[in-house]
Amino acid sequence: MRNPLQEQLLKAGLVKKDKAAKIVRDQAKQRQGKAPPPPADDSIDARKLQAERAERDRALAAERNAEARAKEIRAQVRQIIETTKVKREGDSAYRFPDGDKIASIFVNDALRAQLASGALAIARAGEGYELIPRLPADKIHARAPDMIVLDHGRKEGAAAPSEEDVDDYYKQFVVPDDLIW
Repeated sequence: MRNPLQEQLLKAGLVKKDKAAKIVRDQAKQRQGKAPPPPADDSIDARKLQAERAERDRALAAERNAEARAKEIRAQVRQIIETTKVKREGDSAYRFPDGDKIASIFVNDALRAQLASGALAIARAGEGYELIPRLPADKIHARAPDMIVLDHGRKEGAAAPSEEDVDDYYKQFVVPDDLIW
């Protein structure tokens, strides 16, 4: 069954028979849905908007997860400091650098020796400072290195020189035994 218009065009010789058959097949395919419909501009815009929205949502979720992780780490560090802090006692001021300022805490001679040897470290606890032993200081340094203010036991940079090299170097400087600054 052909279209009457197609029949007239064929009789007039304006269209060839195989060209008309091809058009009929294409129309049948479109009616049956076998050929994919061309994408509409609205659907392309909608897909683009949906992809942008999904990307923005992923970025916000990643940011929220990072903030939650940072909050969790700060809570862990506070807990480590509170549970392992060493009781400070003494009347001798121990001064140390904290960024651009010089801070001080009061310690006795035994605590001063432990700080100098690296057995104790100084950690920032809120607005103040606390003395903490070596192992918890290493745990804090692994989680939040900016919370450790002073740590003579941890050497930054390259390989640490041996004790003999350090002793030989410092033999050239004469320092009184009772020096406290």
